Amino acid sequence: MGGTERQYVEDAFDKNWITTKGENLDEFEKEFTRRIGLPAVGLASGTAAIHLGLRLLGVERGDEVFCSDLTFAASANPILYLDAKPVFIDSDRKSWNLDPVLLTTALEERARSGRLPKAIIVVHLYGHCADMDPILNVCQRFHVPVLEDAAEAAGAFYKARPAGSMGAVGVFSFNGNKIITTSSGGMLVSPDKEMVERARFWSTQAKDPGIEYNHSQLGYNYRMSNVLAGIGRGQMEVLDRRVQERRAVAFRYRDAFAKLSGITFMPESTTSLATHWLSCFLIDEAEFGCTRDQLIDRLLERGIESRPVWKPMHLQELYKGCECIGGEVAADLYRRGICLPSSSSLTEAEQSEVIEIVTSAALCSANPGAAAVV
Repeated sequence: MGGTERQYVEDAFDKNWITTKGENLDEFEKEFTRRIGLPAVGLASGTAAIHLGLRLLGVERGDEVFCSDLTFAASANPILYLDAKPVFIDSDRKSWNLDPVLLTTALEERARSGRLPKAIIVVHLYGHCADMDPILNVCQRFHVPVLEDAAEAAGAFYKARPAGSMGAVGVFSFNGNKIITTSSGGMLVSPDKEMVERARFWSTQAKDPGIEYNHSQLGYNYRMSNVLAGIGRGQMEVLDRRVQERRAVAFRYRDAFAKLSGITFMPESTTSLATHWLSCFLIDEAEFGCTRDQLIDRLLERGIESRPVWKPMHLQELYKGCECIGGEVAADLYRRGICLPSSSSLTEAEQSEVIEIVTSAALCSANPGAAAVV
């Protein structure tokens, strides 16, 4: 927490506005709009925002929706909420994000057969923006709307444009592990103000105007509470600081491992600003001397949690049988990728311990006689 969140939350209690209306919610949305440059609506989660976003884009039962393959399940699950069909697009190695070349080929083939997807979900992975210019260009060419999943990318920029601001709909997550948090919560933005207002209407059970409880459209209990929005207001005040802290953590790892063989930093575009929500690396077993999983175990022996990168959607049991265009790159990144401790509150002493363990693992593998120092 940044320090002012408690003040905003106490204000909600003092004024007895603890539900889905109130000053905190109004101001949080306004502050987010100023940051992103688009109308915004606060929701219960980033997943809810994707669900409403797909519905806003007209996704219905049986429609195909293209989606980044290497991502968390929440990116794709709302496709199933709408009884639509996910089609997963592989990553490119230079960014780990959705491959614009594969996307272009897939859209050209779909256009020839008359079955273009209803929408495309582009994920900004681990706070690194996908290469949006070619993605947007080909999608505009075929009139396919883009939903930007910026759940992991609040505070990131693509060529000076905020992540989440470039598609027909952008979504953000404020889950407890994100760069800024409202404990749980999300935001939907769009250049189309009418779409944002429709999402706001659907998010409160789509109650028609008037004193009676009339419902002519399907709605959901998806609105953010005024209490959580108070946390969000305080968090917006420290967003830039949190981004700087995450980047500092990532670059300390990068510099510490620069002379080690077999460990590679997640690529970062020179034209964009990545938040490095998580600090991610690839392990080459032959050069590093141990596998990614063995390194995870070494860290765990010292009580330090690390994780594999996301398991691609096409390898998930839930999505067995769904079409995947490519998949080999995402599968390789998953097999070798590791996420190291990356919290904004990670101390340099704590990070030094992680660095020591990773370095020792590499050195001991190269020189088995040095195992005693681990």
